[in-house]
Amino acid sequence: MDLLRSLPLGLYLEQPVTWLHRLDPRVKLAWLMTFLLAPILADVTWRLGLVVSLILLTLLGGIPARVWRRQLLWLLLVGSLILVITALMPDGMAVTYQPRRPLAAPVPPTSYSYILWQFHTQVGQFPIHLQISQRSLDLGLRLSTLLFTLLYSTHLFLLTTAPEEVTAGLENLMQPLKRLKLPVAEIALTLTLSLRFIPLVLEEVQNLSRSVRTRAINWRLVGIKGSIKLWLTLAVRLLDNLLLRAEQVACAMQVRGFQEPGTYDNPWHHLRLQRRDWLALGGMGLFWLVRLGWLGVTHH
Repeated sequence: MDLLRSLPLGLYLEQPVTWLHRLDPRVKLAWLMTFLLAPILADVTWRLGLVVSLILLTLLGGIPARVWRRQLLWLLLVGSLILVITALMPDGMAVTYQPRRPLAAPVPPTSYSYILWQFHTQVGQFPIHLQISQRSLDLGLRLSTLLFTLLYSTHLFLLTTAPEEVTAGLENLMQPLKRLKLPVAEIALTLTLSLRFIPLVLEEVQNLSRSVRTRAINWRLVGIKGSIKLWLTLAVRLLDNLLLRAEQVACAMQVRGFQEPGTYDNPWHHLRLQRRDWLALGGMGLFWLVRLGWLGVTHH
């Protein structure tokens, strides 16, 4: 299995260059924070709308289907499993309440039902009782949509934004923090190195998995103790290879003049807001107006 193709988390898509690539990284950072903060105090309808918005943004962004199809399907599958498991779990409302005083008037019958679905069976001496209530379904929808929004919005941001652009945008936004004597340059450089190091980690894991597969190890003959010993050996080898890669990156930085923090400038990108960036910012403002209006309506 090629991890760099099946699990390209944190990888940047260089070609083709879509309109999402051309947006200013500061604008994309603002939209990312919007998708991360919008689910707070939101109901299920709004969270489902965020999921649909991310899917539509992927389809309208011009990104090839081969890039996002597998990741989108896996996230939808994981979200569906979380929804089913959470909906079938006890909702914590199993305590029955008996009023001490009689009701003043009989309650008129309604079509509302707290239990949406239930199933009873007997397997030998063990009874099995499954049910889906209003609360458990609501919890499942909230948890699954929140997980999808957090993971896929971050993945889409990293897919269309180069690590150098992320660094340039964050460094520009953190300029006021220099007055507080915070190490803005070190933070930006560390972020760039961490984003660039993700493909190296995936590559090392992929090489080790290929080396184990080509040796055709019979795991039944190895046994549990042998398997544990083999996996520990692979973990040590992976750590050694990653430390060697980190040392090579450090030597390359020293050769290129990265000796002290603050003695270099980010020469990769010159940030400038274009017309499309202002349109994206206007759309974000409209988004928050609708979000706050929806929040006021649901609370009243």
